[in-house]
Amino acid sequence: MRKLTALLALVLASVALVACGGSDSNTTTTTEGGETNAGAAAEGGEKSAGGGAGATVDFEADPNGQLAYTTTETTAKAGQVTIDFTNPQGLTHDVAIEGANGEQVGKTDLIAESATSTTVDLKPGTYTYYCTVPGHREAGMEGTLVVK
Repeated sequence: MRKLTALLALVLASVALVACGGSDSNTTTTTEGGETNAGAAAEGGEKSAGGGAGATVDFEADPNGQLAYTTTETTAKAGQVTIDFTNPQGLTHDVAIEGANGEQVGKTDLIAESATSTTVDLKPGTYTYYCTVPGHREAGMEGTLVVK
């Protein structure tokens, strides 16, 4: 019972630290042509979907527990865009896509320690992606998605 109590106290302390955290050290990997790197999910890259039908964009919540995504800028081709989101954290997060008019045009499920995806039809333009959990966007969990 003492071990369970100690473990619970440790988990609660960790959650409290994560909830207060923020990070300004988000980075995006880009290629020489200025395109976002299409590598691993941690880099928020774009991958072409088969048959020329849009693209897949990978997002990941910060694996170190910060209220941030691992990337703050990415690109995608217009059309059907699949949003693949991985959240290694115990805290729930999601990815919502907001158009220039402030209207939400798509959103993944809220998840913790798992992965999810959704497909959104996006026209060329600049979109904002963010976490819908109260306080997370304000803490810096957002970025820019440019659709070409």
